[in-house]
Amino acid sequence: MYEDGIPCLWMRGGTSKGAYFLASDLPSEPEARNALLLRIMGSPDPRQIDGIGGGDPLTSKVAILSPSTRDDADVDYLFLQVFVDQELVSDAQGCGNILAGVGPAAIERGLVAATGNQTQVRIHMVNSGEIALARIQTPGGRVSYAGATGIAGVPGVHAAVPLLFLNIAGSMCGSLLPTGNAVDVIDGIDCTLIDNGMPCVIMRAADFGLSGKEDREEIEAMNELKARIEAIRLKAGPMMNLGDVEKASVPKMTLVSAPDQGGAIATRSLIPHRVHASVGVFAAITVATATRLAGSPAAALCKPPADGRYRIEHPTGDMEVFLDIAEDGSIRGAGNVRTARKLFDGRVFV
Repeated sequence: MYEDGIPCLWMRGGTSKGAYFLASDLPSEPEARNALLLRIMGSPDPRQIDGIGGGDPLTSKVAILSPSTRDDADVDYLFLQVFVDQELVSDAQGCGNILAGVGPAAIERGLVAATGNQTQVRIHMVNSGEIALARIQTPGGRVSYAGATGIAGVPGVHAAVPLLFLNIAGSMCGSLLPTGNAVDVIDGIDCTLIDNGMPCVIMRAADFGLSGKEDREEIEAMNELKARIEAIRLKAGPMMNLGDVEKASVPKMTLVSAPDQGGAIATRSLIPHRVHASVGVFAAITVATATRLAGSPAAALCKPPADGRYRIEHPTGDMEVFLDIAEDGSIRGAGNVRTARKLFDGRVFV
């Protein structure tokens, strides 16, 4: 059926890479679609040697695009995480990094028409049901990836992709704080169970005997630590209205510590079983939100910015996110600036 290959746009979005497909080019039935994506990525295999995945969760991602089903959006975007070493494809979360490539991909594929030198694309994030606004550089009616914006974890500079998110609190858990508490104690550890675009469990690194400055490889090698964190995650899942999360990619487990690079707070994030090389967009927004909760692990460690722009430190640098804070202290919206680049456009074979 797929002897002639499947149209595929391979892009870097933020600090991730993924395959961008039109929904019309894939099976409509989820089980058949997911089986196909496993073959395309080469999973399950730690190296993904027989597919286009890069042997890392950050390079084993898929965006499926289609004409929008909503009047307030231009394109529907379904994110799928293809697990590397498990026969599993998950739609249990969104991805703000891959999101950065959705606007350009929608224009490249003719789902959205370019309008002048800059094109706003309204993206319906199918995973959460929310809308994101992206501004794409389109001089001469074509997407331009060239620019002067750099982001931590990506060499060089590229065109900025500003993203604005509205009404993302409780995106998967139903409310910002699904337990109603700024702090819950699980296995003796203070935890903030929070969802402002990404379900996260936020804990002090020091409570695990860490400085919070360990690099990715150090934490990857700490099997006892990861087992403790996983035990907390499994208990947090039902508390966050996520049910049994043993085979789910959420909640993300985030260790926080005081910043030492001039940012607002430092993070080390598990996604959930591998250590993130940086931090996810929605996770960074959720961490920034947690710093505003009095008595929470994040609040005590944060150096809050005066302008609402939070630099969230991570193993390879920092990510800036901004919170739109109302006069009563509530958060109306959030956003950040990413970059994206088209890596190749062609057909992938299975």
